[in-house]
Amino acid sequence: MDLTLLYRGPLASCDYDCPYCPFAKRRDTPEQLRADRAALERFTDWVASRTEDSLSVLFTPWGEGLVRSWYRRAMVRLSRLPHVRRVAIQTNLSCRTDWLAEADPETLALWCTYHPGQTPYDRFLAKTHDLTARGVRFSVGVVGLPDHLDHARRLRADLPERVYLWVNAADGHTYSDAEAERWTALDPLFPYSRHPHRSGGLPCRTGESVVSVDGDGTVRRCHFVRAELGNLYDDSFRAALRPRACPLAVCDCHIGYVHLETLPLYDVFAGGVLERIPADAPSARVPVPLETPRAY
Repeated sequence: MDLTLLYRGPLASCDYDCPYCPFAKRRDTPEQLRADRAALERFTDWVASRTEDSLSVLFTPWGEGLVRSWYRRAMVRLSRLPHVRRVAIQTNLSCRTDWLAEADPETLALWCTYHPGQTPYDRFLAKTHDLTARGVRFSVGVVGLPDHLDHARRLRADLPERVYLWVNAADGHTYSDAEAERWTALDPLFPYSRHPHRSGGLPCRTGESVVSVDGDGTVRRCHFVRAELGNLYDDSFRAALRPRACPLAVCDCHIGYVHLETLPLYDVFAGGVLERIPADAPSARVPVPLETPRAY
């Protein structure tokens, strides 16, 4: 089996206080943290045991995972397994980076987000330089709010050209063509994020070669479709894996629409789908067909 797993356990706490995030400064109780650790270790053990499969893992926690030791250990362990092709995580990069010395940089990758006002710019930039020096694959992005534009421009100027800078359209924000043009000058792929994508009835890789897994092992096709396919730990999900159409009218999140077969993003991000790195980096100047990312 060749499968991509999007894992999201119970962790919901974050060390940042971003006004656009509902999980900012949320605190997990010690009991909740212990439950998250146990769930993650169980998941990691399962991945380690599936030596007959080819697996890729993206951690998409509601909170910040890498400030927790068990996420760092899981990343290192999974990166060293020969049947794991890629292990990546979404992170604000607030954690220390010395633990990466134990990981396999050919397998591990980071999807980093810069949040202006939450961390000193120079501190964040220094960590990206450290990742580069360690040979770690990573992308860096920002939320496309008007107040973030100058920060994003500064970041693009200071990052190596080969590091892809992505921009997520802000929830609830409508972009004029002039605004979109400014963001697209930084991220040529921003048009894919600007509008939701029609997905209802269209083929999607989720539920066939990509699945979502929660802390209890419940398997769903993706984070946005609640119907259950079975459980990871009793293998009941396997019988449900098959090509299927999306049941939702639209998909507006990158970790969802990147898997739509009607979009060319598996070619755009070939070899870097989980860490959001275009195949043609360093330039990351990928042409976007005008007819593809449309609002519906």
